[in-house]
Amino acid sequence: MQATANTELRTLIRSGHARPEQKAAICAGTVPLTPEDRVELLAILAGDVSESIRERAQNMLLAQSPADFLAGCARSDASEHLFAYCAKNLSKTAGIADALARNSACPTAYVARVAAQLTATGIQALLDDMERFTSDADLLNAVASCASANTEQKELLSELHETGAAVPDFEPEAQEIEPDAGKRKTLMQQVAGMNVVQRLTLALKGGRTERLLLIRDPNKLVQRCVLQSPRLTETEIEAFASMSNLTGEILRTISLTRVFMKNYTVVRNLVNNPKTPLDVSLHLFPRLTSTDLVKLTANKNVPETLRSSAIKLHRKRKLGGSAN
Repeated sequence: MQATANTELRTLIRSGHARPEQKAAICAGTVPLTPEDRVELLAILAGDVSESIRERAQNMLLAQSPADFLAGCARSDASEHLFAYCAKNLSKTAGIADALARNSACPTAYVARVAAQLTATGIQALLDDMERFTSDADLLNAVASCASANTEQKELLSELHETGAAVPDFEPEAQEIEPDAGKRKTLMQQVAGMNVVQRLTLALKGGRTERLLLIRDPNKLVQRCVLQSPRLTETEIEAFASMSNLTGEILRTISLTRVFMKNYTVVRNLVNNPKTPLDVSLHLFPRLTSTDLVKLTANKNVPETLRSSAIKLHRKRKLGGSAN
């Protein structure tokens, strides 16, 4: 019953329909609330039309613990008022900036405001959600200068400033993807002159043809955007996993994406791709069926170490089968 009452009260406060006495009770701390509910509702009331309620809510917020704010910011349906309060008043509190970065419900403007306090964890959360990351130029610029980025992140973020660099020569790839000269010209015209951020956006929102082209973009962030596109299909990932003209790094990224690795064809294609890093192939090849394992033992395009390991596993499976 208490949980139901709290849910109803939260709905009333969030919708602006709570009675003055209900607001006053929250500010007085006489209503039993979870820590995350308390900080959220107080953050909303800190902007109330009543000066008395505003002041009491603001004073109560000062008494809440950082852990309570972190819990509130972690909720997928947290109020924007809470994000705004944390960005304005708690940006230097440990964990707050990262919490805002991790929550896709938090408007990017607030993340940009606390970007200087992000750790490598928060930066990675943004890199793992490129659609959100590229939607705000201020956020891109703010994160690109973060001193706390690790080596790999700094390398990726530095590529955001390559707006003046020449667009890569996609003509060979375009010929392979689109044999029709007229359509190929249109595709090349679409990409020509685009800066990095524009190619990031195209990788996220473009069609299959654009993704097939941009997965081979030399900019690693563009490649990441392709893999994070909401329009990406399993068939495309299967094709990417078999492409020997992709970098080992992008193939590794595919192997580290759990949802992709649920697809057996992706696993098989990665193992048989000569460009897949050896440590990735060695980790994945035991998942192959007996038939595909035999084919791997005869694949002279993969490293000898992988073939030898496949032969040993095949023999072990045969012996195990004979024992049964």
